[in-house]
Amino acid sequence: MRCVIARFPFELTKNGVLETMQGVRPEAVTGESVVIGRREYPAKQVGAVLTGQDRRDFSAREVVRAMTRLGFTCRARPESTVGSGRQAPALFGETATV
Repeated sequence: MRCVIARFPFELTKNGVLETMQGVRPEAVTGESVVIGRREYPAKQVGAVLTGQDRRDFSAREVVRAMTRLGFTCRARPESTVGSGRQAPALFGETATV
């Protein structure tokens, strides 16, 4: 399948992605992610490995769009703890709720 990531065309196949990502250790997921095999990878890591481009050159959304079209499961950004009501560290004896 032809897809464009960071304004460059790439010819990707599901088997090609599986082979390329084999043996790559997943980094910690903090944003959008792609499930490849039994592992969950950050979308930016997948894009960098597949294209050889710098992660700043493309968005996670571009990678998620391409991987979804290839049939991979993609997940949205995990919920953050902001606004969860947990206590933040106090500054100068004050308490703050985030």
